Amino acid sequence: MTAMLVIGTANRKKGLELAGLLLPVGAELRTLADFNVDFEVAEDGESFAANARLKAAGYAKHLKQWVLADDSGLAVDALGGAPGVLSARYSGPDATDHSNNQLLLERLADVPLERRTAQFVCRIAVSDPAGEIVAESDGACHGRILFEPRGEAGFGYDPLFEIVEYHRTFAELGVPVKALLSHRARAVLHVIPQLMELADSGKI
Repeated sequence: MTAMLVIGTANRKKGLELAGLLLPVGAELRTLADFNVDFEVAEDGESFAANARLKAAGYAKHLKQWVLADDSGLAVDALGGAPGVLSARYSGPDATDHSNNQLLLERLADVPLERRTAQFVCRIAVSDPAGEIVAESDGACHGRILFEPRGEAGFGYDPLFEIVEYHRTFAELGVPVKALLSHRARAVLHVIPQLMELADSGKI
């Protein structure tokens, strides 16, 4: 596969993470930062799948390129699956990683460790330049939410999300380990064969 594949995100850290995971595809990888994209696709879907499709198709039609987009988030069992699709803007329209993490800790203040189970969820969608979704995949990673942040790596909720088997947060485990265990890594693993099949059939 030698075609260009645009990663549909303006989040630099997410773009780097996805680009590293997608290297086996052999495509020329770009992100929205490489183009003069002057709009944002409204992520107003009610599910991760809906938002991933909206982003992939919207940016693909605008750029007239193949686009891979993901919608990812944190689902905390004690909060009924929140923040869910609102993960990036959990604390409001001007949310930051810090404010989101602080609100999450406030909402879980009285919840004991054994009930702080959670999962990171990722849905990936791939669109052709016409805006047709041609591949999709899911990934999930299970853990729990700690009482305070630990670690310096990663982004988002990584400093609070502990992989129980490792007794470390994503922010402590660092990028190489996260690239093996994360929800995003697992979703990419499942979509790569679909991309290879599209390439082999000459559609890309």
